[in-house]
Amino acid sequence: MSQPITVVLVHGAFAESSSWNGVLAALAGRGVPAIATPNQLRSVTTDADNVRRAVGSIDGPVLLVGHSYGGAVITEAAVGAENVVGLVYVAAFAPEHGETSLGLTDKFPGSTLGETVRPIPLGDGTNDLIVDREIFPSQFAGDVPLADAQLAGATQRAIRDFALGEPQPAETPAWKTLPSWFVFGSGDKNIPVEGLRFMAERAGSRKTVEIDGASHSVMVSNPDAVADLITEALSHLS
Repeated sequence: MSQPITVVLVHGAFAESSSWNGVLAALAGRGVPAIATPNQLRSVTTDADNVRRAVGSIDGPVLLVGHSYGGAVITEAAVGAENVVGLVYVAAFAPEHGETSLGLTDKFPGSTLGETVRPIPLGDGTNDLIVDREIFPSQFAGDVPLADAQLAGATQRAIRDFALGEPQPAETPAWKTLPSWFVFGSGDKNIPVEGLRFMAERAGSRKTVEIDGASHSVMVSNPDAVADLITEALSHLS
């Protein structure tokens, strides 16, 4: 490719763009152009539209990277986005048409996320959801320094419950037409590791990296390993 590939990072539920800071720093050190785009966490459809517009504003090819619910978003956002050349899933959902993030969470036993979520009614029959801030470090980021995990819990963005229960819209999800790579930790308490393995295998992952003991916040605790996989994906796409 004549133009460099820009990496676009999409955060997931109960997180925000600064969760990518370590990965952004690692990529910058390797000369890789990268941005973290906001994710409003309202619905798969609207969140994907927002990411698609961000991707469309970039002159040149794009590698989309999603964490957690952000995986569902990039799976949808890449559909019809002609400059997206690949997908990297970081402890992320890679849904089939009609599947939901909640359904994939419960497909295999082991998630304890439901016990930690607290609703905030929005007045329209839906709720914003947050992870209990006291429990957030152990649930979401058990291998992140406690002070950092507490800050992440305090700055987490709420996700609308509709987004987690919305069936994946596209009849042909992007992982069926684009190459994909997966990285996740064996200590993930949000998405059972069996579910993450299942999605990686189903998507035909070019390479799957499983980090022993890493939490759901694998991009925070292991930014270099995540950056390594992104860099490897770029080398195959360039």
